Amino acid sequence: MKSIIPPLAKSILAGLLALGAIGTQAYAVDSPALPGTVTAIDILLEPDATMLGHSADNNARLLAVFPKGFSLDALHTPHITMLQCFVRTADLDQVYAAAGKVLATANVTAIKLEAFKYYYAPGGAVGVAGICARPTPAIIKLQADIIAAVKPFMVDTGPIGAFTAAHADAATDAALIQYVSTFVPKMSGESFNPHVSTGVAPTGYLDQMLGEPFAAFTFSPAGAAVYQLGPFGSAAKKLKQFDLKP
Repeated sequence: MKSIIPPLAKSILAGLLALGAIGTQAYAVDSPALPGTVTAIDILLEPDATMLGHSADNNARLLAVFPKGFSLDALHTPHITMLQCFVRTADLDQVYAAAGKVLATANVTAIKLEAFKYYYAPGGAVGVAGICARPTPAIIKLQADIIAAVKPFMVDTGPIGAFTAAHADAATDAALIQYVSTFVPKMSGESFNPHVSTGVAPTGYLDQMLGEPFAAFTFSPAGAAVYQLGPFGSAAKKLKQFDLKP
């Protein structure tokens, strides 16, 4: 039987599986929460002009070899994810306040990060590529503090209505729901991989790119925000911008 998962969706789903972010068992898309009562969010850092420039260059390179990939734009905002989770929609203002309190005292823009390599999450014939930064004690602590502050408002899971839009098939919906549901135990602490996703390309090309010398560079976060998650876990809709004091 021919798969109903579109090729790009299938590749990203397979990439999530390859990263160990989701299991291979089936998950129900529906949850007890009604659409609209739960929101899937991404608390993220916005990189400075240095990282944005490198990300844009890499995105253009990847689009040149795989035009079906995504552009970095308003629906695919370049960012470093600190936390993805489900929260009660009615508690969003409290989530903003809790996260904002952490960010206000963390001197976020003074954090220095070293971009040191490309990576990609493989999935069949293509992979989702990005630029990785070395985890530092400062950014690991910041992530832990954000998680602790927001934890009282998290719910275990949510429906696909918690995102800005569904996918074309239920399997990809379920995969994304499970990814967000398990982000904290699987993508935090020692497993935290701070990175900026930059696009999609065939794995053969990405293997070649990863084999090239990488000119490391230093950058800093320039901002922080909360976004509602969209298809494939993109930062799709800005909900709250934080005013970071230098």
